[in-house]
Amino acid sequence: MMKKKLRQALSAVQKPGRYTGGEPGSVYKDPALMDCRFAFCFPDTYEVGMSFLGMKVLYEVLNARENIWCERAFMPWVDMLDEMKKLDLPLYALESKTPLHQFDIVGFTLQYELSYTNILAMLELSGIPFYSKDRGEEMPLIVAGGPCTCNAEPLADFFDAMMLGEGEEQLPALCDEVIKAKKEGIPKEELLRRLAKIKGVYVPSLYLVAYNPDGTIKCVTPKPDSGAPELIEKAILPNFRHTPLPTNFTVPMVGAVHDRAMVEVLRGCVRGCRFCQAGFIYRPMRERDADLLDSSARDLCRNTGYEEVSLTSLSTSDHSQLEPLLDKLLTWTEGKHVNIALPSLRIDNFSESLIEKTTRVRKSGLTFAPEAGTQRLRDVINKNVTMEEIERSCTLAFSKGYTSVKLYFMMGLPTETLEDIAGIAETAQRVVDLYYQNPGKAKGRGVSVSISVSCFVPKPFTPFQFAAQDTMEQLREKQQYLLSCVKSKKISVSYHDAKISFLEAVFAKGNRRLSKVLVKAYERGCYFDGWGEHFKFNTWCEAFRDCGIDMAFFANRSIPFDEITPWEHFGYGVTKDFLIEEYNRAVEATTTMPCNKKCSGCGANNLMGGGKCVAFDQSRVH
Repeated sequence: MMKKKLRQALSAVQKPGRYTGGEPGSVYKDPALMDCRFAFCFPDTYEVGMSFLGMKVLYEVLNARENIWCERAFMPWVDMLDEMKKLDLPLYALESKTPLHQFDIVGFTLQYELSYTNILAMLELSGIPFYSKDRGEEMPLIVAGGPCTCNAEPLADFFDAMMLGEGEEQLPALCDEVIKAKKEGIPKEELLRRLAKIKGVYVPSLYLVAYNPDGTIKCVTPKPDSGAPELIEKAILPNFRHTPLPTNFTVPMVGAVHDRAMVEVLRGCVRGCRFCQAGFIYRPMRERDADLLDSSARDLCRNTGYEEVSLTSLSTSDHSQLEPLLDKLLTWTEGKHVNIALPSLRIDNFSESLIEKTTRVRKSGLTFAPEAGTQRLRDVINKNVTMEEIERSCTLAFSKGYTSVKLYFMMGLPTETLEDIAGIAETAQRVVDLYYQNPGKAKGRGVSVSISVSCFVPKPFTPFQFAAQDTMEQLREKQQYLLSCVKSKKISVSYHDAKISFLEAVFAKGNRRLSKVLVKAYERGCYFDGWGEHFKFNTWCEAFRDCGIDMAFFANRSIPFDEITPWEHFGYGVTKDFLIEEYNRAVEATTTMPCNKKCSGCGANNLMGGGKCVAFDQSRVH
């Protein structure tokens, strides 16, 4: 019956390849021989999820175990969603077509706040109750990991356990506890107590949250005799430098957003941009050995047939062995017509050598991220990039034949003025002028400069977590002002919807009371909220209003330094005192040196046992 319904559904939808499985690199095992079956769920479309490197890493880690089978599931697009509801077809894993409610563990990765309602949709399609308190012993364990767990509270009521930090060792440890519990026949309540003893595993049901009359958090405490820690400290991979990388990607049937071989060259970042959550929660920065990266990239391209390898990280050009690594890669990539992509180059590290080595096979697009339009505001956000460096990099690019540049900026940053907004247009105009002043520019071709402007969203575990987000009205006014400042047809401007960014901020800084809003909004038709054509802002506003919760309380209110945040009981290494110090330096427009040049004592190295910061000492670790 399941197969018949599936065939019927697939015949009625676009892109049925999203739902068939069978891709090269997929792992198949005998379910009868498995001690633990894990469904890795990505709460967005197949194309988006198959671009996610973390899924590829953990898929290989878990499936390397003979007694564990990790399979994949994605959020069905609206046409398939309608068919599944109409046919009463449960959400299933691609490999075995087993419905999710038959797994031991169903795990979601939390990459983006506006995918939260998709999680509810996937649970409902699976016949799994939303709230953990409503799920009995027969239901699978519902868990989550990923960057958004750094403020897990808006989703805390839905999950049995949430994993903070790096999952390469943490996730197998969780599976082992589930296997042990199955063999011993212990109830879920006791299993959850055991899981809470694994480093970085947060079991929300073991904690009590008390509120002040004004709606702020009074305290978050473990339940008496629960054995749960007061501070849940993130898990960290102890030997990142020599930890093997995945070499057998599942190659998608339907083109993924980023459909290429990816190798993670380093984790974390030394830069300390004050708006960047990833730059703080993935500290300390650690890099992989160049020989390991070269051999892994070669094996991955051989096994998958990909003709592009991406050196992935938050700031690839900060790898201390990048040039020798590129030299190693070029000994085989050029002959096999494999392109090398560096998607996260810094303006201040852009060089003629990097251009020459990464364009041997083909030339990809060129993107820089000044983030702010004036030097004062770049100092506020600790971008540590000057206009001279922007001009030097663009001049170099134009001399090497580039005729288009994309520039990323943010709008609504703390202390921002209209002068800073005008500076975005002035920076773009300066790049246009540089092209025509460059004698080495491409002959007979004009230049195009694209400006992409996102709305600043204050995030937990950043110095700007204390800042208020601009109101939607303020952001829209700034967007219109920017458009009025652009005078050249050579410059195109795109910007984010302020409403989407506003809701993102609400859930980024929200507390446990938001779970009822999520359910109410979903029941009224909200899902795929990150997709503009499906975003129902008025419905969201009604859901908040009906639940008696003020959205502006989370997004448009600054947080006093002494206030207890919803994420106060989580530890990502970086101390609150350091974040306060960095916020004060931002207000003074004072910069902080990168970690590999001077240790600022953020506290993250305590995760590695203390002592000298591994980021500062990275160049000596060869």
